[in-house]
Amino acid sequence: MTERNGMMRSILGRFLVLFGLLLAAFPAAAQDAEIRATINRQLDAFQRDDWSEAFTYASPDLRQLFGTPERFRDMVLGGYRTVHRPQQVSFRELDLSGLRPVQIVFFIGPDGLAYLAAYEMEQQADGSWRISGVQMIRAADKAV
Repeated sequence: MTERNGMMRSILGRFLVLFGLLLAAFPAAAQDAEIRATINRQLDAFQRDDWSEAFTYASPDLRQLFGTPERFRDMVLGGYRTVHRPQQVSFRELDLSGLRPVQIVFFIGPDGLAYLAAYEMEQQADGSWRISGVQMIRAADKAV
């Protein structure tokens, strides 16, 4: 009977550890999905040239910096054409190692060239996510 109880405790212990790991992963998966949805909504707004909507996905600091959707549009079209009309978009890893999450996104731009974008995200008081900055680098390979 003692051996059986020990085996049951071992099985139950392993189950609880696995269950705990699954619960811990759920918020991270939900956060990942919310961040991706925010970026996708902005990309969709770019496709429609809806600069007012696209501007709403920028963090309060960025909105204050640019002031108007028109100035935001000028910045995007001047230096971030890849995100305005990409041929391909593929989400990569979400880096949680810094002060703010950084979502890596792979793009094939309208020029046919590959780029990696690091979207720094900022969570708002209401729990929503906003884009607080984007750094783009030219990728060496279209298969990155």
